[in-house]
Amino acid sequence: MSVHKPLGGRILTAPFIFFGIIFLIGLYFMAQRFIYGMGAVSNLNGGFAWGIWVVYDVVIGTALACGGYALAFTVYIFNKGQYHPLVRPAILASLLGYAMGGFGAFFDMGRWWQFYEIFLPWNWNFNSVMLEVGLCVTAYILVLVLEFSPAYLEKIGAKRLLKTLNKLLFLFIALGMLLPTMHQSSLGSLLIVMGYKVNPLWQTWQFQPLLALLSALTMGFSIVIFEASFSTVGFRRASETPLLAGLGKIILGLLISFLLVRTVLLVVQGNLGHLFAGDRASLLYVIETALFLIPVFILASPVNRNHGGRLLIAAVSMLLGGALYRFDAFLFTLNPGVGYRYFPSVPEIMVTLGIVSLEIMAYLVLVKTLPVLHREEHA
Repeated sequence: MSVHKPLGGRILTAPFIFFGIIFLIGLYFMAQRFIYGMGAVSNLNGGFAWGIWVVYDVVIGTALACGGYALAFTVYIFNKGQYHPLVRPAILASLLGYAMGGFGAFFDMGRWWQFYEIFLPWNWNFNSVMLEVGLCVTAYILVLVLEFSPAYLEKIGAKRLLKTLNKLLFLFIALGMLLPTMHQSSLGSLLIVMGYKVNPLWQTWQFQPLLALLSALTMGFSIVIFEASFSTVGFRRASETPLLAGLGKIILGLLISFLLVRTVLLVVQGNLGHLFAGDRASLLYVIETALFLIPVFILASPVNRNHGGRLLIAAVSMLLGGALYRFDAFLFTLNPGVGYRYFPSVPEIMVTLGIVSLEIMAYLVLVKTLPVLHREEHA
């Protein structure tokens, strides 16, 4: 039998203080951005209207936050109840990831003070792919708040409200599976809209939404393994490898599907020759593919899937491969036009690291004060 309990313990630990310092440095540059404008802290230009803030915080960050989405399919659609103990920490990680992604989007808004326009339907641009992404991400953050709220209600002892919420929770779970499906596929559609600016090795046109969904699901399952593995070490908890091994098998199937679809499209569309061009794009493609193949070889063996260390290596390799796939398509190999170059400035990097640090700090506080992680009853 498993129950959720707060971990307890000190909040101001050495890791918490370290991430707090990184966050404060990032906060300094955040203030500069909002006071003096985007040009004061970023290297964005007419060719690169999107930099590390949007590509990491929104495009990659939301994929890294798909753990709750992936487990919802596993537990509630495919009825794999044995993974239910992993759901609440995954929802917390998703909530923090999407919240930080939404917060990070403010930094790339020229007129950030007009963010409320997204809530005014008469001002919507229905020709914009980003409209659907923005609406879905906003709605999904609210859904994740409701899905995670039972942890807070249990903490304060609001049994009547918790009972009522549990009766309605199936509606929010359904929305929690619909909304990420919509906006993750729309992020793939952005590459279609960008057309020739996307390198032929990554431009798969009408199949972009499918590849975006497959990579997001794979990264979602991988982040669950990553989070559970580090919780085991960092919080000195019992190993969850037997439970995580099943997720490794799911990742293997998704990853093979992703690689198969991508390779077939590369051949069918006549873009295979670009792989042997010997330029930066072909090198990045090879590195990216290698990162995808490492977990395939590891997870193909049942022995490796049941080995905690190897399972973690496979998950980390998949996360790096998925992040590089999106960085490559949206930024590293983008064709901005003649005369444009971009490399993130120190303030841009520190703002991104500051947001990630805030996410980690919030996670540490919440798992220590709220019943998030499950604890097995041992003899």
